[in-house]
Amino acid sequence: MSEKEKSKARIFANNAYAVKTVWEISKSRVIHTAVNSAMGYAEWIFMSIFFLRYVMNAIETEAPFETIMKFIGICFLVFCLRAMYNSFIPTVVVPLTDNKIYRCLYRKLYAKARNVELRCFEEPDFYNRYTMALDGAAAKMTNSVNIFFDVIFGIIAAAAAFSSMFMIDRFSVLFVISPIIGNFFFGGLMNKIWNGRYADNVKNSRKEEYVNRVMHLAEFAKEIRYSNIHKVMMKRYNEAIEGNVEIAEKYSKRAMIYSWAQNVTTFALVFEGIMIYAAYRTIVSKTMGLAELAIMFTAMSTSSWILIGLFGHFSDALKNGQFLEYFRTFMEYEEKIPEDGDGIIPESKVHSIEFRNVSFEYKENEPVINDLSFKIEGDKVCALVGHNGVGKSTIIKLLFRLYDPTSGEILVNGINIKEYNLKAYRKLFSAAFQDYKILALSVKDNVLMGGDFENGEDTARHSLKCSGVWDKVESLPHGMDTIMTREFDNEGAVLSGGEQQKIVVARAFAQKASVKVFDEPSSALDPIAEYELYKGIMNESKGHITLFISHRLSSVKDADVVFMLENGAVIEQGTHRELMRQAGKYAEMFNKQAQNYLADEGYKEEAAV
Repeated sequence: MSEKEKSKARIFANNAYAVKTVWEISKSRVIHTAVNSAMGYAEWIFMSIFFLRYVMNAIETEAPFETIMKFIGICFLVFCLRAMYNSFIPTVVVPLTDNKIYRCLYRKLYAKARNVELRCFEEPDFYNRYTMALDGAAAKMTNSVNIFFDVIFGIIAAAAAFSSMFMIDRFSVLFVISPIIGNFFFGGLMNKIWNGRYADNVKNSRKEEYVNRVMHLAEFAKEIRYSNIHKVMMKRYNEAIEGNVEIAEKYSKRAMIYSWAQNVTTFALVFEGIMIYAAYRTIVSKTMGLAELAIMFTAMSTSSWILIGLFGHFSDALKNGQFLEYFRTFMEYEEKIPEDGDGIIPESKVHSIEFRNVSFEYKENEPVINDLSFKIEGDKVCALVGHNGVGKSTIIKLLFRLYDPTSGEILVNGINIKEYNLKAYRKLFSAAFQDYKILALSVKDNVLMGGDFENGEDTARHSLKCSGVWDKVESLPHGMDTIMTREFDNEGAVLSGGEQQKIVVARAFAQKASVKVFDEPSSALDPIAEYELYKGIMNESKGHITLFISHRLSSVKDADVVFMLENGAVIEQGTHRELMRQAGKYAEMFNKQAQNYLADEGYKEEAAV
């Protein structure tokens, strides 16, 4: 089997995978869908062929009127019950089971998303697959169940219709060839046209969606109003529309020809042909009665429509299977650093952190960390400093085991961190990251972040005071219970960047962790607020390791150890005074920054200390 055939088989198998997945969540939904589909096709075949045959034969044989009416009455009652069941499915079964299916599927997706390593979210291909897995996953799953049974019972119904035609006239089955060619050959060509047009439209469609997003999101509102960017965005939007028009013209001629051929072979040739053939047998050879003629026409019509439906279901199965492939590959992905990974439970107190010959690269042959070695022992305040891009934040990600080193090892309390139970290991740390996110929850929830505290109110209040934002929070309409952002609450708080950053720092203060990490905690603060914040950090640093990253070297003067990084390696380490006396890269960087704060360009740190 070729790779293309394997891929197509996999896509169709995805629909069976969807049925299996829905079955595990809601057996009743699958059973009701199967029964309803079977009854629908049975009703169609019975009414268009067998019901008509019975009535026509009864009339020709001059059966009693009461007998015919009795048969019609029984059929009417049965189909009334069928109509009740058919109404029961969308009004009762679907809403109830949809909620269960949606809830379970998205729980699985979110649990998987929580378990995969951070690298996955930073790789565009993987992240695209994840977003497409989320995109209407439950609807596609339940749609696959419908398609699956429509295909199965559609094939059975088509076979029943063909059998009826064969019993009337074995040669009449030959007329089925034409709709088969129309649906599966020309229909297949049409499907390629639609797929090709869709693929070509993706780039332009993404441009359209981007412009739509920019034009309605609040975060872009200011830029749109005080600049001419609206004109630039509309230019891109028009380019995308014009591109789609060109693509439509590219496929239009072939689409028109294939569509015409599909309609002629599916309908015109079939009905004209069978009409001529039936007329010959009825009028010329007189070998077919009017009842058989009527049945042949309805059977042929039913067969054609069933074939059209089957092709549509096959086409839908193919499209749905392609989308489900994203869901399936995401759920089947084997994590490199699974969040539920088991291992040694670490002791709650961290005594030492050691990076031993650690190297790391996000992309092959593009190292970020190079043979990095350093050790922290005891409850010290340590600072990582250096220019942008030297690997400071990457070191924190490696320490938190959001990534694993390309080579070398990281030891905590003398044990390789890969040997620890990951969830238990992560509890050793609390952090205020530079690329923080404020959630549309209360201030208190944004500080406590779902942690288990004996007295959450007191913990949140103390943490907010330490980070220097308590006075602002206390002035809010509902204090700590005020919702952050106004996305869901008109009384929500819209704080400044510096105030938000202090709330994120409060998160790190609140957590019961042996190591507290602050990644550029003062980037949005003025010098006075920065001084107050670092004073709070120093006051809260007793009894545990504090590790912080800062571009502003004035904030690291009181650190016990400063690690100066360059090209992913430690080039200098020591206290602030020791590094200033060395007059190396650290001293050079500090003095350059000091000149920006002081009018006297002849200022030297030695004079200040």
